[in-house]
Amino acid sequence: MLFAIIVGGLIGYAFGKFPGFLIGAAIGAFLLNRAKSRLVGKLQNIQAGFVDSVFAVMGALCKADGVVSKDEIEMAEAMFVRFRLNDAQKANAKAAFSRGKEAGFDLDAELDHFLRISGRQPAFLQMFLQVQFSAVAADGVVHPKEREMLMRIARRLGLPESQVDQLEAMLRGAHAGQAGNQRSTAQQNEDAYKVLGVSPSISDAELKKVYRKLMSENHPDKLAGRGLPESMREMAEERTQEIAHAYDVIKESRKNSA
Repeated sequence: MLFAIIVGGLIGYAFGKFPGFLIGAAIGAFLLNRAKSRLVGKLQNIQAGFVDSVFAVMGALCKADGVVSKDEIEMAEAMFVRFRLNDAQKANAKAAFSRGKEAGFDLDAELDHFLRISGRQPAFLQMFLQVQFSAVAADGVVHPKEREMLMRIARRLGLPESQVDQLEAMLRGAHAGQAGNQRSTAQQNEDAYKVLGVSPSISDAELKKVYRKLMSENHPDKLAGRGLPESMREMAEERTQEIAHAYDVIKESRKNSA
């Protein structure tokens, strides 16, 4: 802000000495505040649109098998709590969820709307899919019709269907950790490669490059700066933790087999 004021002042000074400096500085400050207001407004619109589309698509996904169960409704309400929505946001989220359950809901149009407001940022699209997956997998199981719709959502967002496999791998790892279950090294390695979206034949150098790219794209601070609601920061952090864990599993496995 100070830089913009000084620049404006110097331009004004060049034309009108000290009075011009003051006028130029004032104009610089005004334009900067206006630009900041527009940026804040844009981020708020992205955040509101993100939450609205998330719960509308979630409503459609929960009805993929023909009926929205009591458990699925409780899951959606649990998401309200997890995302720390205020009363107004909860009301909007509930309305969006109900809209998604309606028979005439246009899933493709909703996804296209989200593509526009998100600017097609890959990390945003992946986060959107992750929220949907987390919702239907809250009970630890993804039913065939739900998986089919998740695939459809991924395709419409321009994401590879392997993204669904990645999320399933993350889910298996998370549930195994919570339950204290021990999985075989082979199972852990297989899921680790899926989480990073790479082949086991990838070189160490390429593996590190992919890992760094994923961590950069999914960094919570970077996503927040692009408009990800602060309420979804926890999920973004979980994603980076899963990526880091997968990388560590692969590194350890390669070290032991060397």
